Amino acid sequence: MRFAVWFLFASLSPVVIAAQQQPSGNPQQQPQVHQGRSPGGDVGSGAGDVGKGTGKGAGQAAEGVGKGAGDLATLHPVGAAKNVGVGAGKGAKDIGVGAGKGTGKIAKGTGRGIGKGIKKIF
Repeated sequence: MRFAVWFLFASLSPVVIAAQQQPSGNPQQQPQVHQGRSPGGDVGSGAGDVGKGTGKGAGQAAEGVGKGAGDLATLHPVGAAKNVGVGAGKGAKDIGVGAGKGTGKIAKGTGRGIGKGIKKIF
């Protein structure tokens, strides 16, 4: 019986000692603050959005013209006109969306950049 108690105590004592040696709490770490995009980054991103919108719009317009040419070659003038019109409409939409998003980002970046310059003056 004494051996069983002694064996139980000997086998559990390293666990108790190890638990007492660990620090009681994790040190508090400061959460990392995301700084966001710089004014120059906003302007660059806006220019990229304008370019993407223009490229996508040109692709839609070209697709419509291509389908229209195919319909015209197969003597389907109504389908040709429809496809050219749909392509032009989709292209205009994509160009407008890209230009709007890009202009907004460029204006935001420019405004923040000017604000920093004025703060440095005063």
